[in-house]
Amino acid sequence: MKRKEAASPAPPYHLAERIDQLSIKRQEIIRPILEHPREYVLLSVRAMAKRLHTDPATIVRIVRGLGFGSYREFQHHLHELSLAFATSLDTMQSGGRDPSMPAHVLESLEQDLKNLQGLKNSLDAQRLVSLAKRFHEARRIVILAGDLAVHLAHYFEYQVSLLGLPIFSATSTGRILHLVRSVNKQDLVIAISFRRGLRQTVEGAQQARSRGAYCVGIADTYLSPLARGCNEIFLASVESTSFGASYVAPVALFDSLLAAVGQYRRSQTLAIVKEIAEEQRKGFRWYNL
Repeated sequence: MKRKEAASPAPPYHLAERIDQLSIKRQEIIRPILEHPREYVLLSVRAMAKRLHTDPATIVRIVRGLGFGSYREFQHHLHELSLAFATSLDTMQSGGRDPSMPAHVLESLEQDLKNLQGLKNSLDAQRLVSLAKRFHEARRIVILAGDLAVHLAHYFEYQVSLLGLPIFSATSTGRILHLVRSVNKQDLVIAISFRRGLRQTVEGAQQARSRGAYCVGIADTYLSPLARGCNEIFLASVESTSFGASYVAPVALFDSLLAAVGQYRRSQTLAIVKEIAEEQRKGFRWYNL
């Protein structure tokens, strides 16, 4: 079963249970690391041990006791934790040392480019082709989202609806509840939620999958509950140097999916866009120059 396209190692199964199996002293050592991963993710094992007033060998033994194969693998996990639990304050404080306004502007653009490049390097185009087939075969396509991701849902719904496909967005707790109640194995569900994941989106995806729908998660970390609750997941970073999340990479991911959906049945798409083109040339909605 597909879970992610990135090569990041998965966290040990039942990590919480492994933590409980550690001695009280070792639990006290590891707790601040897991509670504040951004403060420790870039530290070497020696630097981490010094900060926690212990020795490197103890850190390595704790890491192995948690089920990680190496300290580097543990660092990958801390990186994903820092993404999942990031707050607006965290991202606002993550900028560079140059305090000038132009520097902040350029840093924001550079982070967006980094997010976009990360998507390009990790995305498996063949998976999008396979997903495009499901779009054309589905009885219904349901998009689940909340908070800022609502805008992604509406954007994608609008674009797909141009092709006449049966797509519906659910962006409130009540609508998600009512829409997923009637899904079945003929339906496709796209759940969008970043960082820790919104409860309404995650639980909606879980319920939809329990009813047989094929569920696809859109998230930014393999620690997202959508990675466990969906049949497959696509990752797109929302890392930012300011207070808000960056949706450059998620929008690019949806644009790539739209390209696959449109090209999958190209002749059918061309027939539809010919009608659309006529309206775009002569429709009353457009201002005459």
